[in-house]
Amino acid sequence: MHRKGVNTADAPLLSDDAPQRIVKVRRDYNSWVASETLEDYALRYTPQRFRKWSEWRVANTAFGAASFLVLEAVGATLLVQYGFANAFWAILVTGLIIFLAGLPISVYAARYGVDMDLLTRGAGFGYIGSTLTSLIYASFTFIFFALEAAVMAYALELALGIPPVWGYLVCALVVIPLVTHGVSVISRLQLWTQPLWLLMLVVPFVFVLVRDPGAFADITHYGGAKSGAQGFNLHLFGAALTVGIALITQMGEQADYLRFMPARTPG
Repeated sequence: MHRKGVNTADAPLLSDDAPQRIVKVRRDYNSWVASETLEDYALRYTPQRFRKWSEWRVANTAFGAASFLVLEAVGATLLVQYGFANAFWAILVTGLIIFLAGLPISVYAARYGVDMDLLTRGAGFGYIGSTLTSLIYASFTFIFFALEAAVMAYALELALGIPPVWGYLVCALVVIPLVTHGVSVISRLQLWTQPLWLLMLVVPFVFVLVRDPGAFADITHYGGAKSGAQGFNLHLFGAALTVGIALITQMGEQADYLRFMPARTPG
């Protein structure tokens, strides 16, 4: 049979059963994606069947983002540099701004099971725009992870005498097995270590009060290294607020946790 000058009798027959050649890289990727624990639905919608944890467990896991030692270092730096009054109001206003800005993001992440990349894409930034915002968020996270590793490395040096160079390596490598298994392992780790962290958070203050009961008596009147004078200073408050507002990008990490919240049930 001829049609438009083409001999269809000689054309090869197309079959739906033709074998598909899958290279090793694709096979490995498919095996990773097939494991929900490893794949963790990164940059994708989180289906309802994977959102199986209770609200308390998701909140406990998300609280881990606020437990890194850099936050204590930032707060202490604000106190030392700008004084108690300026640091207090700057931290309070920072918390209020981050709460108001993060409230709609948290609601939509928990309600629809999407992360920051999908939220920014759906908000009108498009594919390229959401990629750029994710890059900013990732860069911020890298900086904080590096600071946290530095804190832990020097802690290892003080406690065990490990040189900081090796301490950096240990702190970097020990995290890899945890993050490769996603929120499942992170949630389990937080569940086990959260009580210990809360205990260790209180112990230093108790130790200082036992050794020197009057150590915190004058802290509310401390003026800071920048001013030296007691009381509120608008310029120093603004400088401290600028440092605090830089933490606002942490809400991207919170959205990554909140997308695993179980769907709200009526009643």
